[in-house]
Amino acid sequence: MIEATSCGEVVIFRGKILILYKNYHQHYDGWVLPKGTVEEGELFDETAIREVKEETDANAAIVKYIGSSSYSFTVPEGLVEKTVHWYLMSGFSYHSRPLHKEYFEDSGYYKYHEAYHLLKFSNEKIVLKQAYREYVNMRRHGIWTQRNVSKNDRKRT
Repeated sequence: MIEATSCGEVVIFRGKILILYKNYHQHYDGWVLPKGTVEEGELFDETAIREVKEETDANAAIVKYIGSSSYSFTVPEGLVEKTVHWYLMSGFSYHSRPLHKEYFEDSGYYKYHEAYHLLKFSNEKIVLKQAYREYVNMRRHGIWTQRNVSKNDRKRT
């Protein structure tokens, strides 16, 4: 068994969610949330920020850790048990550009119900639902505003 750890992101800008369309040689295709592997010596929050930038060219800041999910899949080397640590993030703009060398063909910000129905994997739908509920709650209490994103966070990304 191979153990793998990734960080995934629910990036929201003005109420819309950033998702990507991946098409890997017609074998794997569908809409997904940004996520990627934790590199040696890297903290989870660093991975989250790096992966959003690498996969979508979007700038975003972490708002909150929202939990983890686990799943398994098979590769030629054996069974992979993957844990994904998820972060709710605030985007700085609607800008996104998919990373073609990772087989991402499209990216963009979508309304919640659109993103939810476009996502390929049920575990990502569950994470999106939880993250969006948190976002709505923060907005309701006046906590979620662009002013809450510091200048230092903008420079880091």
